[in-house]
Amino acid sequence: MSDVVSADARAGNAPAASVFVSDENSAGVIRQSFNDLGLTNVQFTTGDVKTATEAMTRLPSPRLLIVDISDVEEPMARIRELAQVCEPGTGVIVLGRNNDIRLYRELRDAGILEYFYKPLVSNVFTHACEAFLTGVERPANSRSGRLVFVLGVRGGVGATTIAVSAAWRLAHAHTRWVMLMDLDLGNGDAALQLDMTPSGALAEAFDRPDRVDELFLDRSVIHVAPRLDLLASLEPLNSQAAVEEAALLSLIEILLRRYRFVFVDAPATLGRQLKNALHLPSLCVLVSNGSLAAARDVARWQREIGPNTTARSTIHILNQTSAAGSLPLAEYSRAVGKAPDIIIPHQRDLGKASILGIKGIQGCTGLQSALEPLIGQLTGDLERPAPSLLKRLFG
Repeated sequence: MSDVVSADARAGNAPAASVFVSDENSAGVIRQSFNDLGLTNVQFTTGDVKTATEAMTRLPSPRLLIVDISDVEEPMARIRELAQVCEPGTGVIVLGRNNDIRLYRELRDAGILEYFYKPLVSNVFTHACEAFLTGVERPANSRSGRLVFVLGVRGGVGATTIAVSAAWRLAHAHTRWVMLMDLDLGNGDAALQLDMTPSGALAEAFDRPDRVDELFLDRSVIHVAPRLDLLASLEPLNSQAAVEEAALLSLIEILLRRYRFVFVDAPATLGRQLKNALHLPSLCVLVSNGSLAAARDVARWQREIGPNTTARSTIHILNQTSAAGSLPLAEYSRAVGKAPDIIIPHQRDLGKASILGIKGIQGCTGLQSALEPLIGQLTGDLERPAPSLLKRLFG
């Protein structure tokens, strides 16, 4: 690509990119990414951030520098040492083994372009390199699809029912292409609520991410309705199947090219392992009930995810308000730190409807009405005035 070639010319005798990594798997992914970008003026060295610092003291700095901090003690101190010997304008990408959001934030605050933990996801890594080398960052809304995480802060708060209902409504009433992915491989019931039989495809996608391509998806997705597809597995109780975040990131990237909306239904126990995924450009829907424990967990998740940005935002749905054990709304809001964005009133028939399939959920008019603000935010149809608090409370 012409922009990358011109970058080589500007760099003089320095390579366009220098890579200091400690394992061949990462080096192989990086080589493939550079090949895809048409970047040939590259130097690879087996080593880490300390090796890179030593090299930069005697060599001209490349435009892009990739360093490994795996097994390095005090990585932030080593990064600061590297910064002292790099020329201004050098972009640095850091690789490591730890999925640590605090380290990620410290590195970004220090001026690092990006931090990736191993194993590398090729298309995500390539995008980061391309954006820096060409000087053109694709805007968040350039994706064909929109990513929506639905995260129940505790078990049993109705997050799956909300994810199923919202996905069905977008596909059925708004004719949008929607994918719903249930990440609870052992106990998820999104398929049950949609009258479908889960397959083993999703577990296979996480176990063998290298096999996931367009053909795999064509054969593996469960077609629920003309515009609604599902990825769900129900693994045996003795299964060791697990959701690997790197594989999930790769799968999401593929799905966003195929669907207008990609819903990811994630249990809270898994959400703690998805630090990078939850910081992708997305809408994160936190679902809770009205208990004091749920209020505490909502506040914890809001702090963990952080403030809204132009690319990523979080909303809170208080489900089944006024049910037994629920706090008064004002007290609940004080416990969380702010009022819920959407309130779904307690409905005796909702639990029963959630096991009756699509027809049962469609019959819960209170749920459908309460979810209108969410649907409007996703579709951009926000012209109608928001319902009053009393109307939201009592449907």
